[in-house]
Amino acid sequence: MLPHAYELPAATLLVLGGALSCFAGYRLFKIVLAIYGFALGASIASSTMGVTNATGQVVAAIVGGVAGALILVFAYFIGIALIGAGLGALVAHVAWGYVGANDPPAALLIVLAIVGAIGAMVLQRYVIVVATAFGGAWTIIVGALALTGGHPAADVSRNNVWLAYPMNPAPGQHWMLFVWLALGIAGVVVQLAVTAKGRP
Repeated sequence: MLPHAYELPAATLLVLGGALSCFAGYRLFKIVLAIYGFALGASIASSTMGVTNATGQVVAAIVGGVAGALILVFAYFIGIALIGAGLGALVAHVAWGYVGANDPPAALLIVLAIVGAIGAMVLQRYVIVVATAFGGAWTIIVGALALTGGHPAADVSRNNVWLAYPMNPAPGQHWMLFVWLALGIAGVVVQLAVTAKGRP
């Protein structure tokens, strides 16, 4: 959560970072890890500061962002395993959404997260391509909504909790699922055909 004056530039960075991730995520994986590590670290750190302390929020966001970026870049293999674990958890939530109305059982989440982490280590190239393409696609959508709707990035994420869940869009917003899938698939195709082609 950033002060209002910084939210539109942050939304612009979300769109640019999302595009970088979506279409060149494998080639620039360490940069993508740094971007997402910075965003995650900044978000966590700035949320610990009071909303009236603008300077404290900005300083906390910078310090937390740098720490998050360094952690994910230096923990390269941990980052890959975390991506796989996250994909496993996503599969659990999506599959369980068709079976039951509640959240999936913790045991199922843990098992699929472990399977996802192991699979990510074995199939690194493809997991990185798919994860960066679809993660970047959703980042583009969130940033674009913040820019075009006139809503600051923090307001979009704070007031619309559904933005964190691509498979469960808000009522009347199901078009976002199709845009996300189309952008994600385009990102995978571009990466496999161009930006990740011939790279180990």
